[in-house]
Amino acid sequence: QVQLVESGGGLVQPGGSLRLSCAASGRTFSRYAMGWFRQAPGKEREFVAAISWTTLYGNSVKGRFTISRDNAKNTVYLQMNSLKPEDTAVYYCAARYSDYGITFRSSDDYTYWGQGTQVTVSS
Repeated sequence: QVQLVESGGGLVQPGGSLRLSCAASGRTFSRYAMGWFRQAPGKEREFVAAISWTTLYGNSVKGRFTISRDNAKNTVYLQMNSLKPEDTAVYYCAARYSDYGITFRSSDDYTYWGQGTQVTVSS
């Protein structure tokens, strides 16, 4: 069982930056593929970024967001730069065991989810 706790959300002006963190429980964090998803009101959950041995990004955030992980701290990060109002959403961290370092884009592929953290981009 893996528990995920997100932090770092908040209100930021357009063009600003935020860094989200997701702390995971467990002793084999390095074996887990991690992902970030977001969901805006009235919209479907959207893939943002994923990391295992490689990284993947959603088209809407490519070049602006960076996913990284610190296995010693059991933590995955999402650095968000050049934020836009359309980035406003609840951001969720997700995890699944991945033996071969595969990254996953679909929310259906993830086993564990955090409670989410709100990001609001507004002037």
